[in-house]
Amino acid sequence: MIYFFYLQTEQQLDCALDLMRRLPPQQIEKNLTDLIDMVPSLCEDLLSSVDQPLKVARDKTVGKDYLLCDYNRDGDSYRSPWSNTYDPPLEDGTMPSDRLRKLEVDANAAFDQYREMYFEGGVSSVYLWDLDHGFAGVILIKKAGDGSKKIKGCWDSIHVIEVQEKSSGKSAHYKLTSTAMLWLQTSKEGSGVMNLGGSLTRQFEQDCTVSEASPHIVNIGRMVEDMENKMRNTLNEIYFGKTMDIVNGLRSIDALADKEQQKALQNDLLKAFQKRGGVK
Repeated sequence: MIYFFYLQTEQQLDCALDLMRRLPPQQIEKNLTDLIDMVPSLCEDLLSSVDQPLKVARDKTVGKDYLLCDYNRDGDSYRSPWSNTYDPPLEDGTMPSDRLRKLEVDANAAFDQYREMYFEGGVSSVYLWDLDHGFAGVILIKKAGDGSKKIKGCWDSIHVIEVQEKSSGKSAHYKLTSTAMLWLQTSKEGSGVMNLGGSLTRQFEQDCTVSEASPHIVNIGRMVEDMENKMRNTLNEIYFGKTMDIVNGLRSIDALADKEQQKALQNDLLKAFQKRGGVK
C-alpha cells in the first residue's frame, strides 16, 4: 500500500512537472499556485523543482538592485550581495564564511560586467555558500524589455554551480546546472498579438585547474558564458526558427506582381492554344 502511494505520488509529480514545462513561462507563478491548490501534497516538491521568474529588490544601503531567490532567503528575509545584509533585518541570518564572502564580492563584480556586456542592462546577483569539501553558488541574471507597449519580454537565467575542491588545492570539479526562461510578446496591427516563450535546463560537469591565472571565478565564468551561448542558440532555433518556418509555410512568399505575371502568361498560352484548336 505504501509502495502504491509512493508510485502514485511520483507519477503525479512527473505529470505536474511536464505540464509546467509546457505552460507559458510568464504565468509560472499563477500556474504553480493552481497546481498546488489541486494537489496540496506536492507543494514542497513543486516549489523545490520548478524555477520561477526572478524578482528584483533594492538595496537602499548602496542604492543597487539585486535578485531574490531561495538561495539568498532566510525565513522571510533576503540577503543583498552588495551590502551582505538582510531585508527585513535578521540578526542570525545565514552568512558565507569570510573567505567565501571575499570570493562572492569578486564574483558579483565580474558578473556585473558580464551582464552589461552581453545584455546591456538588467540585474545580476551571485550568492555563495559553504560545503564540506568546497562550496556552491548561484549566478542570477534578469533582463526585462524596455517597456514598449508593442513589444514585451524577459530573460531569466539561473546557474547553480557546485565546486568540489581537490585535496591538493590545485584543481576542482565543477558541476553546473543552468536554467533559462524566455518569453516575448508582440502586438502589432499587421500581425496581431503573438506570444513566444519557454524554458530550458542543461547540466555540465568538468575538472579544471585552479591557479592564480585560472582562479575559481575564471573557471566558473567560462562555463556560464559557454552554457548561456549554447542555450541562446537552442532557444533561437526552437522558438524563433520553428515559428518562422511555420509562418512561411502558412503564407505564400511570392510577390503579388509575380502572381499577376504568371496569370497573364497562362491566359496568353490558353488563347494561343484555342486559336490552333488545341483547346476548346
